[in-house]
Amino acid sequence: MSGEQVPNVTELLHQAMQAHAGGQLDSAEGLYRQALHQAPQDPDALHLFGVLEAQRGRHKAAADLIRQAIAVRPMEPMFHNNLGNVWLERSCVADAEACYRQALALAPMRPDVLNNLGVLLSLTERREEGEQLLRRAAELAPQFGDARQNLANHLLRGGRVNEALQQCLEGLLIAPRSRTLRRLLGMLYIALGRIDEATALYRGWLELEPDSVEARFLLSACSGSDVPDRCPDRFVTETFDGFADSFDAKLQQLSYKAPELVAAAAARHLGPPGARLAVVDAGCGTGLCGPLLKPHARHLVGVDLSAPMLSKARAREVYDELVAGELVSFLAGRPACAEALVSADTLCYFGRLEPFAAAARTALRDGGLLVFTVEAHADGPGEPDYRLQPHGRYSHRRSYVEAALRGAGLAPVEVQPAVLRMEVEKPVDGWVVCARAGGPA
Repeated sequence: MSGEQVPNVTELLHQAMQAHAGGQLDSAEGLYRQALHQAPQDPDALHLFGVLEAQRGRHKAAADLIRQAIAVRPMEPMFHNNLGNVWLERSCVADAEACYRQALALAPMRPDVLNNLGVLLSLTERREEGEQLLRRAAELAPQFGDARQNLANHLLRGGRVNEALQQCLEGLLIAPRSRTLRRLLGMLYIALGRIDEATALYRGWLELEPDSVEARFLLSACSGSDVPDRCPDRFVTETFDGFADSFDAKLQQLSYKAPELVAAAAARHLGPPGARLAVVDAGCGTGLCGPLLKPHARHLVGVDLSAPMLSKARAREVYDELVAGELVSFLAGRPACAEALVSADTLCYFGRLEPFAAAARTALRDGGLLVFTVEAHADGPGEPDYRLQPHGRYSHRRSYVEAALRGAGLAPVEVQPAVLRMEVEKPVDGWVVCARAGGPA
């Protein structure tokens, strides 16, 4: 209209960045597109739109946009750094390293770039160089909790537990509100059997943040008081939303096996792949199970509480449907929707299994297959059905798992012990469970 003033590119970018920072990704995308319509070669608009596309799992589009930004402004280190992040998401490690090194050549003192390259190298045979870079990042930016945490994790992978612990303590002196460092310090205390110190840590955290669901839940886990039947949904969403971008890399560091174990168990009972089944991946996270299940699925659904994790799952392009929601409610609301239902490393956040088992039976057709993992504890006399461990996950005894399934009309057909991951250089034992829904097989 004649009286309406059209925002200029600067105004549009300011509005887009505000929407982007606030998680309003659709609004941000529209504003970035408007800015690029007015100025197709604006490097900031290209770069920021590329970052948004990467957040949504559209890594090819993200790389194209950020490369265009670099072509216009080749001396901007942030552009090279974020292009490196995109390459790393696409598992193009050599390309990621080249981008990080270019960013460092332009800005040798940037802590975020030092941290990114340090993490990448620390997971390869160039561990010493990675450690040096992480130490430099932590020294240059003492408040940068990620660098300190990554350095502690690097030391931990090398068996240097006491050095890792010291890094957390030093970091918290400088940045006492760092959740990442508190989380890691608590895990280290627990791994060393120093439960009283972990309890004191979480109690102090709760005093600083009385509304923190995470601090309250972890305090219950360590102290054994006010233990809930399952993790609060808010604890799960806050925990996983916060590190969706680095989730797969973290699991790789832990020698994470649950998706492969679940997929192998499913394959034993589903027979040769034929893309003929309706399959649900309950608690799908970033979709690590998706590519393993897809050969069996004519329709593959993933459900998870964390929207950022689902964004990563979407980028795998194997799911026919992705749903943000609580998995028990989802399953209970979709009767007979699945011929196979899998859940890898999700029921460790459940104590009581009866609600899940009942919902799974509702969702499965007669004869349908259920496959899942749980963490394990001994099945001897006096052992509880489930226990909230100090690290904040539940373990279960085998006889209880089987009883909960039978009570819901699910017949256990296989319960195998397995090591699900390594944590602080120690194996995490679990069960890989297969069951059939009552009715014709």
